[in-house]
Amino acid sequence: MDVSSAMEKMSVKQSTGCAAPCLACEGSCSGFQPHSWRKACVTCGCSAVDHQAPDDDTEDDQRMGRLLADSPCSHLTAKVKGGGGLRMYKRNRMVVTNPLVSRKDPTFNTTKYDWAPAGLTQTLAMQYMDLLPESQRPLSGTEGAIQRRRHLLGQLPVYDQDPMKCQSLATEDEISSMVLFVKQYKQDVLGVGEVALPGEGGALKEAANQRREKEAKDRSNKDRSNTEKKVVKDPHDRGLINNSTDSTRGSTNGTHGSTETEHICTGCLGEVAMESPAVYAERAGYRSALWHPTCFVCSDCGQGLVDLVYFWANQKLFCGRHYCQTVWPRCSGCDELIFCKSFQTSKDGRTWHEHHYCCWRCGQSLDTPCQHQDTQTVKQC
Repeated sequence: MDVSSAMEKMSVKQSTGCAAPCLACEGSCSGFQPHSWRKACVTCGCSAVDHQAPDDDTEDDQRMGRLLADSPCSHLTAKVKGGGGLRMYKRNRMVVTNPLVSRKDPTFNTTKYDWAPAGLTQTLAMQYMDLLPESQRPLSGTEGAIQRRRHLLGQLPVYDQDPMKCQSLATEDEISSMVLFVKQYKQDVLGVGEVALPGEGGALKEAANQRREKEAKDRSNKDRSNTEKKVVKDPHDRGLINNSTDSTRGSTNGTHGSTETEHICTGCLGEVAMESPAVYAERAGYRSALWHPTCFVCSDCGQGLVDLVYFWANQKLFCGRHYCQTVWPRCSGCDELIFCKSFQTSKDGRTWHEHHYCCWRCGQSLDTPCQHQDTQTVKQC
């Protein structure tokens, strides 16, 4: 998305209340009533994430599709028919059917997973799931599926990738800064983990190389076709051929400096058994960097990375939320990244937009304690 289109389309629409009860209040809040700028419910003070309905799969996949589009992970998305270039996340779901033998006729027990690693046999995918704590397995209709969606919304907030979802961007410079930042992390930092047995990183690397070669070829063919059309239209244009080379620039991958030949988990430094599935990250390199499934976590918050989506920086794994915070400060009021030059920093190190450094109920400056001072913190993820 360019700056001009963001300026044209960005219109803040106050979300309406929803019937989804708060998951954190255990029934004391009947439904989400949005604050004017804070990502929280005015009734109970809990975050919008705590009020999300558990079954909005289409919106989730559209949001993930926008995130992965224009990145080396775009092969995990598909174009939306008639969507004007929009892409949908090709989320891999898994259905497992096990026969149950009874005295009379056999019956079948069907288990559905809201997400499973892509490109695996069902046997290996089930091995991967068995290595996760039961509470983290995204079985449809269980606490694990609810937790997956909470992590999806918390680790990858939509307002960290789409300026049209931000209420605090006030100038063209701020929008430009965000657009460039999102473009940068998509090309240089964003990745999706891949699951394979230890020692199979070479096959994953070869598949990644083939994808890049195909994408480069497709871009080259598209550029050549566009150039030929323009040349026919204006045969005296001498600058078109030089411009077409810009789109072939490859992404920058992180590397892992270890020369160990054993299969050692990059997270816990423990051994990874040969028969046990492990997680690889292309940004970290396929040679020796791999993780136990339970060790593929954000280095800041320690949460398992939802759908294996990671941000690789300074030789560390991050979730989207905490990577973005290493580059830009985050407002403790509205939870959006701060792209303006002037902002408020409190004594405890938290940062705020100037106009958000106030009590969210009465509007009084936080430098002057008010009766609501104990309700200032909202859990976001």
